[in-house]
Amino acid sequence: MISAILIGIVAAIHLYIVYLEMFQWDKPAGRKVFGTTQEFASASKVLAANQGLYNGFLAAGLIFGLFLGAQGGVFTVFFLCCVIVAGIFGAATVNRKILFVQAVPAAVALVAVLAGY
Repeated sequence: MISAILIGIVAAIHLYIVYLEMFQWDKPAGRKVFGTTQEFASASKVLAANQGLYNGFLAAGLIFGLFLGAQGGVFTVFFLCCVIVAGIFGAATVNRKILFVQAVPAAVALVAVLAGY
């Protein structure tokens, strides 16, 4: 039960990231979250939307794993690992904050899932 809640939180975080990257990237809220200028946000809007779509796939995989219940363990482990890798890469290449927003919650959820086996 705890692992399902944690997986749901990680999925919700990624759905919020989808919203920010796909729909708010060049708006004041999106620029504030990502610390970008209007010029940069306008120039990179399509790239951000693409990135948001990939975050949506991560959320979808986690939600699908939850939907499968006990049979979804492999899916959730796989997608949590993907989130962790993406978070580590983002922290190394973009902003260290990504480690704490993306990778750490996924790692905590992964530990909870693996503890349930």
